[in-house]
Amino acid sequence: MTDPSPQPRAPRDAPGDRPPDRAPGPGDRQPAPEPRSGDRPPGEGPAPGDRYKWTALTNTTAAVFMSALDGSIVLIALPAIFRGVHLDPLAPGNIAYLLWMIMGYRLVQAVLVVTVGRLGDMYGRVRIYNYGFAVFTFASVLLSFDPFDGGRGATWLIGWRVVQAVGGSMLTANSAAILTDAFPKEQRGFALGVNQVAGLGGMFIGLVAGGLLSAWDWRSVFWVNVPVGVFFTVWAYRTLRETGRRGGGRIDWWGNVTFAVGLSAVLIAVTFGLQPYGGHTMGWTNPLVDALTAGGLVLLAVFVAVEKRAAAPMIQLSLFRNRAFTFGNLAGLAISIGRGGMQFVLIIWLQGIWLPLHGYDYADTPLWAGIFMLPLTAGFLAAGPVSGYLSDRLGSRGLATGGALLFGASFLGLMLLPIDFSYWAFALLIALNGVASGMFASPNSSAIMGSVPAHLRGVASGMRATFQNSGTAVSIGVFFSLMISGLAGSLPHTLTAGLRQQGVPAHVAAHVGGLPPVSSLFAAQLGVNPVRHLLQPSGALARLTPAQQQALTGREFFPHLISGPFHSGLVVVFAFGATLALLAAIASLLRGARTTTAEGAPVEEAEEPATAGPARGTGAAR
Repeated sequence: MTDPSPQPRAPRDAPGDRPPDRAPGPGDRQPAPEPRSGDRPPGEGPAPGDRYKWTALTNTTAAVFMSALDGSIVLIALPAIFRGVHLDPLAPGNIAYLLWMIMGYRLVQAVLVVTVGRLGDMYGRVRIYNYGFAVFTFASVLLSFDPFDGGRGATWLIGWRVVQAVGGSMLTANSAAILTDAFPKEQRGFALGVNQVAGLGGMFIGLVAGGLLSAWDWRSVFWVNVPVGVFFTVWAYRTLRETGRRGGGRIDWWGNVTFAVGLSAVLIAVTFGLQPYGGHTMGWTNPLVDALTAGGLVLLAVFVAVEKRAAAPMIQLSLFRNRAFTFGNLAGLAISIGRGGMQFVLIIWLQGIWLPLHGYDYADTPLWAGIFMLPLTAGFLAAGPVSGYLSDRLGSRGLATGGALLFGASFLGLMLLPIDFSYWAFALLIALNGVASGMFASPNSSAIMGSVPAHLRGVASGMRATFQNSGTAVSIGVFFSLMISGLAGSLPHTLTAGLRQQGVPAHVAAHVGGLPPVSSLFAAQLGVNPVRHLLQPSGALARLTPAQQQALTGREFFPHLISGPFHSGLVVVFAFGATLALLAAIASLLRGARTTTAEGAPVEEAEEPATAGPARGTGAAR
């Protein structure tokens, strides 16, 4: 008879107790699978061996390179662009077209990057980034098909440059956040360093690319973006994925409006301040400039008050309680002002004085100025990735502080150069400046982005980019104003006397000498002989002897004439740049040795576990 009671079962083998000669059976407990990179808590990034991080690095590096390239490529291409649309930007009333072609792109990027960074935190950084690539490429297509001439043609270009800057803002604001999500913390310095090098390197390479492409066809400076943009737009859509946490939430409309209008008003005031007003060499006494500046500052103060009370603010003001975040951004702003202003001053120095003295025609100086500034680009490209790699192992503060000090030392060296310098001394100094920029940029960006919680990286990246782009836009106004102030004291008398010696009638010489120096500076930047341009409206040049005409319009008359006043302006400008670098070094030193989040916890403890509940938006109260 069979016993109906159940028989006791043998215990299952524990994972480590199974005999080695028996394969696992259906009832055996399976070992826990190795965690995949996608299962890691948001913000910690994938495992170091994951190929996705290299895909993210390649795509975002191309994006920030293109965006930065377009910020500077038109500087050298401006003569060809204005010839292409048949517009004289130096004619009375047309200088605004010139300034907006230079500053409009930077202004839009400075205003929008925080907003689109916030949108990335809310709706997905990759999604906003992909939209940015599409917008940037579409605007590049329309820029290259300008159907108008004259003022309307220039307005078309300025308008689509603004749209292009919107796309560029969406790319730059989210690229650093995407990389910070994709890379583990021990490799973020290297990744952000490469990305930062691509962005700033694009600014320098754009100077050379603009000269080479515009020599072929002015539209080609916009064509170059189209195939690259189409390829990377499709590739980003197919390969990038969200590895960070999306916060949801809603748009802080009052915060966005007050910030955008306030910052725009201040930067537009800078643009008008560079234009002559009444009998003054610049427009800083213009009531419109005063009104825009005061109104912009009031709106920015209102923005801060709005953000303190908003349920879902545009930015987290609490981030500024974090020393690493605050002092890192202040240091970045100071370096950005110095770097942007130096770029314009060097271009004018080369194009207006040094290159003509060394036998180059004015029409060829834009291209050669870009070529002779290549040591600056080379120094930056060499130092950027290396400093990012070293910051992962040695820390960011020492490298960034040393880079800022070296940056200031290069300004002091440039200040000591004679106007007609030996090129090798000049090349060495600008190469050191590039190395210093690379030493500072990568560690500083890594420290800023590593100091914030994972769910705030999009808006933090946007705020970092706002400081950088605002610094570049403001630098144009600051450095040009300092240079023009230095020239205004002695240039009128020097220019008037030089023209009189060559037979120019006294009243014409006095009138030309009394014109605002900004005309001479912009003429030199556009590859136009300043003396020919200044004398052309009066017709006095045609009434002089051939020998006098040759002397006035030759390569050496204007450079020798302006050398003394220009050097006085250079001393002021470079001394100011060195002061900014010292302030950046102090700010970098004050951020502290250990990076912490806005809440005060060490950054390695700031990441929230994946099971912590619903994600909070960027603006959620903490």
